[in-house]
Amino acid sequence: MTTITRHEINEDWALAGMVEAGGFIFVSYCVGNIGQPIEAQINGAFDNLSERLSTIGLTLQSVVKIDALFRDVWDIPVMENVMKQRFDGQFPARKSIQTEFAHRGGTSGMLFQLDAIACR
Repeated sequence: MTTITRHEINEDWALAGMVEAGGFIFVSYCVGNIGQPIEAQINGAFDNLSERLSTIGLTLQSVVKIDALFRDVWDIPVMENVMKQRFDGQFPARKSIQTEFAHRGGTSGMLFQLDAIACR
């Protein structure tokens, strides 16, 4: 059986921020710069992902899948420009969806979040 290692346990939210299993690392709830414009929030989320991966010896180049959550799905091109700067052509698979983010700051709060899967 594969060993499962949970990192960043948050008892209040009943979640593990990262779970490692079978050579994959599942990273949840990457956000940053909440309340700022969309480009700053997208960069903040990728900074958050990069920092968290670095704690287990990985980089953005280890990312194989991203689920991107937007308040306004028409902001996808902003994320694509950020990804072009950060991934140097080695892009992960991606899914983008729209959501209300009802739990974080209302309409002027969270505009972007990402979840990711990385591989060792």
